Amino acid sequence: MTSKSSALLEVTGKPRRADNRKSSNQDVGKWVYQEIMDAILEQRLAPGTKLGEELLGEIFDVSRPVVRWALNKLTHDNVVELRPHRGAFISRPTVEHAHHVFEARRVVERAVVGACVENANKRDCERMRRHIDMETDAARNGQRGRWIRLTGEFHLVLSRIGGNDVLHNFLEDLVTQTSLIIALYGNNSGSICCSDDHQHLANAIEAGDKSEALRLINQHLKDCEANLQIEDERPDEDLRSIFSHVGRKPAAE
Repeated sequence: MTSKSSALLEVTGKPRRADNRKSSNQDVGKWVYQEIMDAILEQRLAPGTKLGEELLGEIFDVSRPVVRWALNKLTHDNVVELRPHRGAFISRPTVEHAHHVFEARRVVERAVVGACVENANKRDCERMRRHIDMETDAARNGQRGRWIRLTGEFHLVLSRIGGNDVLHNFLEDLVTQTSLIIALYGNNSGSICCSDDHQHLANAIEAGDKSEALRLINQHLKDCEANLQIEDERPDEDLRSIFSHVGRKPAAE
């Protein structure tokens, strides 16, 4: 036994494999978290949907502590609400909150796009083009969920190119909240974004036209917000149906 392992055993009274079990549980928790997040981003889970711990445990074949870990992380990401004595629910943003999110996105994305114009090189521009091609391919093949995800991720590609990790983290949170807003108030077009808008924006970034790029991102987000509409609430979701694709959980290491 190494001195490091011995020290751990002395302090905790447990062998090192306990850490391995904890790590494995967290890995499985991350898998559950990502599956739920994917369902939210792809608008398969509507705002207000209850996420029962016992039911999710059965669906994913995991323990309740693992489900609880995933739900706590989703709560930290502001996409799930934990209500006392009632359980966990997909967050239901108000109309006022929706407008605030778009207002914040316009502020953040102006900074993101400005930095992107200044920093983008040939490889970055090729990366944008490849991403837009994936969006187009997903739309052409009727892969709605994949298309929704890709159009949202395009904005995160720009923030990565811009090189400001703080702005990227802000935007990542806002993009996730936007998906909830579109699920609740969006029309049936399926996504907040249009690949044509992305194409025009990529053209301006590649040309180094900062003024045009800023105009385009501002108009794009205004148009997205203008398309919001109040809709009737969606019926209660069938979690088993939503996660019917889920196979076996990741093997513990």
